[in-house]
Amino acid sequence: MSARLDSNDDLMSKAARENFPVALRLLPRRYRAHLSAVYGFARFVDDVGDEAEPGERLRLLDAVESDLARLYAGAAPRLPYIRALAPTVEACAIPPEPLRRLAEANRRDQVVSRYETFDDLLGYCELSANPVGHLVLHVFGAATPRRLAWSDGVCSALQVLEHCQDVGEDYARGRIYLPGRDLRRFGCTEDDLAGTTTPATLRRVVALQVERAVRLLGNGVPLVVSLAGPARVAVAGYVAGGRATATALRRSGHDVLGRAVRPRRARLAGAWLRLLATGVTGMTSITRR
Repeated sequence: MSARLDSNDDLMSKAARENFPVALRLLPRRYRAHLSAVYGFARFVDDVGDEAEPGERLRLLDAVESDLARLYAGAAPRLPYIRALAPTVEACAIPPEPLRRLAEANRRDQVVSRYETFDDLLGYCELSANPVGHLVLHVFGAATPRRLAWSDGVCSALQVLEHCQDVGEDYARGRIYLPGRDLRRFGCTEDDLAGTTTPATLRRVVALQVERAVRLLGNGVPLVVSLAGPARVAVAGYVAGGRATATALRRSGHDVLGRAVRPRRARLAGAWLRLLATGVTGMTSITRR
């Protein structure tokens, strides 16, 4: 295993910056440490699936899964990023399945590069995105069945929005996450994804995925309201990030090839605060579980 892929320090800090830009700094230290360990693992596995030599990726994913098995069998993990995760697994009673599904998502990326329908894409999100929400809820000791279901909608939405932002980057890696049925419906060809300008046909495909993601993000309000303290602050940050990203994509006219579409920090912070306020003043009848 290369030196780059064998060290997770940079990956953990990168994950914190990308996925938790505001709320992470506001959380108590123990939560920050556990979330950094979780995201260090997730980022590491993503990099194995995207950046390792193509012929090495499945072997490295095998090594990840073998080391997870060692961890849950009570043996000392060999890989640094799983050693860093071990205290979180113990302290937060993290089950193995979400971690294994993240590895499986990257295994699927090696053999599946197209998705025919939006439901097919959501099936991929069940491996690549939804486990992250489960891990976060376990870190906060808040993983009830109802919350996990709400979280799945939010995490799938965030993944879909990320795919919309990264259409060109994904295509350069040989992958298309926009549903094939929608591409054909709007008269968009794969060649349209290779340019530096976004044709109208592709914009319509992206717009459809954004609106689908926004509907899934509706799960975020009851999820936030059901939580308290640091968990509410953290999860509201995720949902707000999704809302702000959807707004940025709309404001750009869904021009995802001509420039990087990212929400402004001020808009993200504003969406986050509004969501927290909604959690305090509205939907108070939701039962906490």
